[in-house]
Amino acid sequence: MTQERLAAAKARLDRLELYPQRVGVEGVRVLTLPWLFRLPYMRRFDGYALWKTILLRRPLAQTSDDLLTHELCHLWQGQHRRWHMLLTYALTRYEANPYEVEARAAVAATRAEARSHPGSGCRSPPGEVGSGPRGACGL
Repeated sequence: MTQERLAAAKARLDRLELYPQRVGVEGVRVLTLPWLFRLPYMRRFDGYALWKTILLRRPLAQTSDDLLTHELCHLWQGQHRRWHMLLTYALTRYEANPYEVEARAAVAATRAEARSHPGSGCRSPPGEVGSGPRGACGL
């Protein structure tokens, strides 16, 4: 199931031309770590991306395609601009961070087609792309 969900998120991102190469999903792990999201800093997130790992608050079966696509977009960003991305997160407020803005926009741009497939997409109203931590779909 994990590889199928990652492939679907990759297919969404592959329609975009944000970076020279398509997002690589080889070796990407998806882990559910609810205890991590109980830590004070992490409470505001439903997902978190680290190098080649996507961390989730809830099991993958309970995670929206939008959230998985959002986190995979962060891995794609890191594949192309890792050090700039880390510096930007250190110096920019979450809501205004250009990498967060880009990941939310990538989800929104690819959502229309994803909604046409049963069981996929966000359960939030259309057009509500997260405006900060824990916005629509936890983005």
